[in-house]
Amino acid sequence: MNRIEMQFKKLKEKDKKALITYITAGDPDIHTTEQLIYAKERAGAHIIEIGIPFSDPLADGPVIQRAAQRALERGITLQQIFDCVDSVRAHTQIPLVFLVYYNTILAYGVGAFINKCEQTGIDGLIIPDLPLEEREEILPAIQNSAVALIPLVSITSRDRISAVVQNGRGFVYCISSLGVTGVRQDFREDLNEFLGAVRQATDLPLAIGFGISTREDIERFSPYVDAVIVGSAIVQQVEECGGDVDRVEAFVKNLVVG
Repeated sequence: MNRIEMQFKKLKEKDKKALITYITAGDPDIHTTEQLIYAKERAGAHIIEIGIPFSDPLADGPVIQRAAQRALERGITLQQIFDCVDSVRAHTQIPLVFLVYYNTILAYGVGAFINKCEQTGIDGLIIPDLPLEEREEILPAIQNSAVALIPLVSITSRDRISAVVQNGRGFVYCISSLGVTGVRQDFREDLNEFLGAVRQATDLPLAIGFGISTREDIERFSPYVDAVIVGSAIVQQVEECGGDVDRVEAFVKNLVVG
């Protein structure tokens, strides 16, 4: 088992749900990124999702787009992000997941990217622009590694859920709504039915994300999933406070349920 799988195993034994939190690497700077990872763990996060800034983040809403743009304008590089992960691993074994667009992997080299993730201690990859039909490009490099390919399923995936979760590891990222990431006030009424269909298709833990922003949202969905992902709401906090570590830690601590 890699760190993700061990984390879910420990939480299941305690009858607890995972809190997965997102951060954009390099916003406001790479040093603060590292400090925010530690702060989130102190606050009670169980898995940290690290977004690699990309110039055309098709799955991301305006909050995360702005964060990526700020990081790119300040010259963030992939090597700096790997160096950050390497430094983090000297201090914590919390599971770390990259959210990365496929062009970044292609530019680096698929095999080389997977190897670098394994060497530095990245436990999983979420690739929002890698469709099922093109997954074969990465499977040979990732299947025999310690890095999990985390599948994404959405409400529109209904007839393809079984195929999408096949070969997945770590957990299934269940997208709560249509469109891009961002804070939402309302969720679809058929979400519970959708989550039930995913549950029938796989034994992997289910994590729900896109639009989850408050403790109330987390309490609402926790009975139906194994983890809840909070992204834009945290990135917005980083934007508003300029990366104030104490403020972000307090915000995340307030999200922890149970």
